[in-house]
Amino acid sequence: MADLELKKAFTEMQLNKIETTKKLRFIDFQEEQLKKSKARYELTDSEISQLDEDTKVYATVGRMFVLSTLPKLRSELKGKTEKVLEMIAQCDKNKEFLMTNLKEQEESLRELVQQKKNNIEK
Repeated sequence: MADLELKKAFTEMQLNKIETTKKLRFIDFQEEQLKKSKARYELTDSEISQLDEDTKVYATVGRMFVLSTLPKLRSELKGKTEKVLEMIAQCDKNKEFLMTNLKEQEESLRELVQQKKNNIEK
């Protein structure tokens, strides 16, 4: 009977580990994409900061370009960069939570194995 309990616990852990690994890969991919977006926003901001204040600039809205002012465009880029940084921080928190959860499950499985081992020895 104890073997069935251990087998079930190992199976659950294996499935959870596979699922967690998939989630971690997705989070890593998402974080990489967000970092690329952040780099694009920063590069764009550095390029337009070299322009004169009276230069006509166009902001993208969907498939079209709308005439905008330089300060407005820079503030939009700054807002987008801050939003991306928040999303990266959230990805890090999610990754940390998944890793902690996986370690806790592994530890509980170790305790179960040790407990069964001690019961057999008695």
